[in-house]
Amino acid sequence: MAATLCVRLLPKQGWLPLTQSVRHGSKSVTRHRKPIHLLKQKLLAVTKYVPPPRAAPLGAYPSESQKVQEDSGLLLILKNDLKSVFRDNKMIAVVQNNSSSAEDMMTLKHRLFKHGIRVKFFPNEVTRSFLSDSVYSSMTPLFIGPTVLLVSKEPKVKEMLSALRASPQITLLGGCVDDTLLSVQGLVGFSKLPSVTVVQGQLVSGLTVLTSRTAAMLGHHPARLSLLLQQHVRQQSPEEAPPPPQQAT
Repeated sequence: MAATLCVRLLPKQGWLPLTQSVRHGSKSVTRHRKPIHLLKQKLLAVTKYVPPPRAAPLGAYPSESQKVQEDSGLLLILKNDLKSVFRDNKMIAVVQNNSSSAEDMMTLKHRLFKHGIRVKFFPNEVTRSFLSDSVYSSMTPLFIGPTVLLVSKEPKVKEMLSALRASPQITLLGGCVDDTLLSVQGLVGFSKLPSVTVVQGQLVSGLTVLTSRTAAMLGHHPARLSLLLQQHVRQQSPEEAPPPPQQAT
């Protein structure tokens, strides 16, 4: 009986079973990658090699010394107008427009026009381009931001300052009076000087006083005139030595 069962259960030679057992599960030896520490990540990021940027090939950019674009026709017209402004006016002041309204600017123009002062608007690019090749090149740093020119054929600095006091949005930066560059303090000091008419009157009055004194002196007695002339000669000549003492007889 046992032999019969062994013969039936044992597989025959060359015969494969219908099912085979396959082992599933984790391997006996496993290696899991550990996360990199935060400090090591930062160190790797800092020390990472960064290749230098590739240089542009020759001829890719235009040369700085070479002029790329010529002046347009409008730019030439504005330069000519600016040249005539500097040539025909003795006072040129530079002010900065700090967001003043159109109404405030119109009021300022009216106040300045009463004294013969005009308001001129020129782009800063045009002004700096003109000043770089002129004798007024020292005024170039004044033209930064929204700037306006106040010009007049005669130096009327006092009238200009009085008109600007009523417009706090307009800030005075400097100016040029009689081909002389002046700061804000210089313009204020120039406004305190007397006018040419007052100086001429003072000069004429001084000359008149001297002439009247000379005429009065000539009208005195000849003896007194002679004494005055001798005193004048004595003051102009070097000091004379005192006379020697007289010997007793």
